[in-house]
Amino acid sequence: MMIFLVILVVSGALIVGALWGVYGKLPNWLKGNLLAIAGGALMLSVVLEMIQPALSHSGLWLTVVFTLFGAVVFAGVDYLIDEKLDNEGGVGLLAAITLDGVPENLALGVALIGGNVMQVAALAGSILLSNLPEAAGGAKQMKEGSSSHKKILMLWVGAAILLSLAAIAGNTLLSGVPKSTLSLIDCFAAGAVIASLATEVFPQAYKEGNHWAGISTGIGLVLALGLNQLGG
Repeated sequence: MMIFLVILVVSGALIVGALWGVYGKLPNWLKGNLLAIAGGALMLSVVLEMIQPALSHSGLWLTVVFTLFGAVVFAGVDYLIDEKLDNEGGVGLLAAITLDGVPENLALGVALIGGNVMQVAALAGSILLSNLPEAAGGAKQMKEGSSSHKKILMLWVGAAILLSLAAIAGNTLLSGVPKSTLSLIDCFAAGAVIASLATEVFPQAYKEGNHWAGISTGIGLVLALGLNQLGG
């Protein structure tokens, strides 16, 4: 039951964000600062909930290797997206969010296997905060590129379904996998998330939220830390 509730909230944020981008007004300062809050929360969550536990289960070297592997894979594919896809139409952003979201949601499903409620809430809340403004921004770009409202919404619904399946797969298919293996999957996902923060989230947050984005990043980090401490 918990897995479906978390998926509904996290993946549903993509659809809500797309609706916001297509039909609502989206002040740049609000989008930028929401992204910064999400980035700060994700930055801490991936360290505390994914990388740090891996040190005890898989050791330092494997943790380092798989974290860097995730970062390299995301950065490489993100580079191809930027070079080959039409980012001005929002398609590149959709692809980047999907690429980022698959390991995130896979890790979220894994976290639900053995994590406590507050620790899962910290990771899920961070992903939710990231999905909402990113989907809104991508849908808005697609609308400005003359895509139909129906086509835009169908694309984002498809992305939400794909990410939901990733979370379910992480929770069901990996339930019997040893913790040492799960921790390496988490590290790969964490590396991808960290790379996405550096190349997608924080630059966009600063561009649209200006110097307030620095404060919002701190707020997101503190919120994630608070949830982690409550879970401890």
